[in-house]
Amino acid sequence: MLFVGINPGVRSAMTGHHFAGYSNRFWKLLSESGLVPEPITYEDDERLPEWSLGITNLIARPSPGIDTLRPAEYIEGWKVLERKIRRYRPKVLALVGVTVYRAILPLLGGPPAPGKRENVVGPQNLKVHGADIFVLPNPSGRNANFSYAEMLKAFVQLRERIQRA
Repeated sequence: MLFVGINPGVRSAMTGHHFAGYSNRFWKLLSESGLVPEPITYEDDERLPEWSLGITNLIARPSPGIDTLRPAEYIEGWKVLERKIRRYRPKVLALVGVTVYRAILPLLGGPPAPGKRENVVGPQNLKVHGADIFVLPNPSGRNANFSYAEMLKAFVQLRERIQRA
């Protein structure tokens, strides 16, 4: 499985590790959902392949938020991501955040994303080079759209889906 974030935050860029923001709950959700067998932190991101997991971003340029990302960066980022998908051939592409999903959907030629978040989080009826798409809530502390319980439920649903595959 390949996790895809939108772009690194400032702290992630400073530390050189994914989802390193002080309020980011990605690593806690990963372990509490059972996607990894032990508690890990951003400093352990290089260990993800031990569990057949990978992690990358759609856009490589760090920023404090997504407001400064340009449309051309999404298109270029998709081209790079597409090459990674073809190379590593993940069974599941786990998009970390509805924003990532909404950003790449037009590039796939898919239908517009539903307006309600309940209809977006979870498995999608799309494949990218053979990989199923699963949308997760963004675990950033800035995300007030989802409670921690809702985020954990989505991560558990992802684990269950992978175990069935």
